[in-house]
Amino acid sequence: MTNNETVFTKDLHNKRLNVVRTFDAPLNLVWQAWTESEILDQWWAPHPYRTETKTQDFREGGYWLYQMVGPEHTEHPTWCKEEYKTIVVPQKIANAVSFCDENAVTNTNFPVMNWEKNFTGEGEHTTVNIDIYFDKVEDMQAIVGMGFQEGFTAGLSNLDHYLSTAFRIRKDLKPNNSPRVTTYLNFPGNTEEALTFYKEVFKGEFTGKKLTRFSDIELPAEVRMNEADKKLIIHGELTIMGGHVLMATDAPESMGFKLQTGNNMHINVEPESREETERLFNELSAGGVVTMPLSDMFFGAYFAEFTDKYGINWMLNYQNV
Repeated sequence: MTNNETVFTKDLHNKRLNVVRTFDAPLNLVWQAWTESEILDQWWAPHPYRTETKTQDFREGGYWLYQMVGPEHTEHPTWCKEEYKTIVVPQKIANAVSFCDENAVTNTNFPVMNWEKNFTGEGEHTTVNIDIYFDKVEDMQAIVGMGFQEGFTAGLSNLDHYLSTAFRIRKDLKPNNSPRVTTYLNFPGNTEEALTFYKEVFKGEFTGKKLTRFSDIELPAEVRMNEADKKLIIHGELTIMGGHVLMATDAPESMGFKLQTGNNMHINVEPESREETERLFNELSAGGVVTMPLSDMFFGAYFAEFTDKYGINWMLNYQNV
């Protein structure tokens, strides 16, 4: 693992801040985390604040409009806007950053910052090198005086945790991008017992990472579990006859789940692309009931869960390996 420290450099002569951080994740995953609002909302704000996106149009000429919300959802959140000037996928983003109101009208009482973000990948590591330019030295000093360095460093630490967790779980659970269809089972706390039973009946073999417990992975900081639940199975994989794969997880009531006969088995589809995942979600869920909207999850998947209009339960699980 690399020594992932945020390095800040102040260049008063050129009215520039330089920020460099290396992440233990491949370039495509890091680029995704900087360009998709669903993931940006998970790491951009320093604790205890959070980011809530109002709109994002990631293209040259588009913008990202979001608010920074305090722990008690303050009546007057801070609104910010990033206007995308240049995008070179997946290498560079140049954008203008400003404070604004909820309608994206720039607040001229604060300086505009011009960012240039450069992404360099090397195997399982990616370095993000950011230059932030100001019109005046006084503008740069004002932003730094507002706690920008401390806040941005905290946000980048959030991202480091998100990426390292997502990439490690992704590597463990999805060795390649080949599409497949499996059966996914949910149990109230006895996944290990059930899969062991099926293994004996079908003379199957545990495959992939076999039986992975919650305690085997680094969960996001916001996930709170008691010691008993940490021993449960977050993911089990059993190959039975004809190469068919049964997957399973524990979903006990102590973790907020309410399993009933009929909602504890899904057809799990792993498409080969994000676009195909979205197409399948839009078409299969039409007229049905969506229990988990399509979104990026902490375990590294672009994931959705729903029941179609015929009462069949589905999971969509795309992971870009």
